[in-house]
Amino acid sequence: MDNIINVIFMLPALLVAVIFHEVAHGYIAYKFGDNTAKLEGRLTINPIPHIDPLGSIILPVLLLAAGSPFLFGWAKPVPINPFNFKKIDIRKGMAITALAGPITNFTLAVIFAFLLKSFKNQEFIASLISIFGTGIIESIVLPILIFLKYAVMVNLILFIFNILPIPPLDGGRVIMSLVSPELERKLEPLEQYGFFIIILLLFLGIINKIIFPIYEFFMNILI
Repeated sequence: MDNIINVIFMLPALLVAVIFHEVAHGYIAYKFGDNTAKLEGRLTINPIPHIDPLGSIILPVLLLAAGSPFLFGWAKPVPINPFNFKKIDIRKGMAITALAGPITNFTLAVIFAFLLKSFKNQEFIASLISIFGTGIIESIVLPILIFLKYAVMVNLILFIFNILPIPPLDGGRVIMSLVSPELERKLEPLEQYGFFIIILLLFLGIINKIIFPIYEFFMNILI
């Protein structure tokens, strides 16, 4: 039963997080002069064009079923052509575009944390009960609180996970944009094996040991 409840609330929270993450990439690229994502209909919060069956549904459900302490996933990457950038240097533009995703997740975590605290406010709850009766707590307020808490958790995890300096994660792409062009070319093959490295580090528990202390630090501040 707990796993079913987790799926009901955590999957929507994850979808919101990964969709806004990808739209942020595409929007910043669009602002720099690349309209590739716009032309392909990806600058939308409609989930359909963004859903990746493996990263948005199958992997999160498997992680939940396995009792993983962390839930993460991804949407279809938004197409970006940095050679279309007109208002900024290509390498600098790629670094900023890469950072847009995790920064958006952190911003969402802060917003959802604020909403969570607002909904937990005793005066607010008392006013709702006085108007709608005690039934509103179980039928509406409690589900909203559960969703908001998961939304904070998921967005924080995605923020921390994506800033890891491993290509093709956003942190890795920022590093690639900062090093010399010669070193960048040498590191490019890592992009092909990046996800295999990430999965290996996950199964070895190394990524959890990196993410959890940072995650706990921010959760203690936000909630």
